[in-house]
Amino acid sequence: MEYEVRTEVLDSTDKCSEQYSCLQGKNECLCEVEDIFDGRILFVRPRQSRACIYRISFGYSYVCNCPTRQAIYRNYQR
Repeated sequence: MEYEVRTEVLDSTDKCSEQYSCLQGKNECLCEVEDIFDGRILFVRPRQSRACIYRISFGYSYVCNCPTRQAIYRNYQR
């Protein structure tokens, strides 16, 4: 399943080192969402060991600041 995300969101994700591979529906590149706070803060579990500029360590978890990842979760609950 391919994901569609608004152009403004993609433009704000200008530091993506994966060339937006998540939009192709290859879920192995998407961090798994563990929880969401206040409808906008995603706590995630990385599926890959590669570094991501948008993933920030937060105690024993990670917060995802990727606008594209957040849009995919909001629109598709994935």
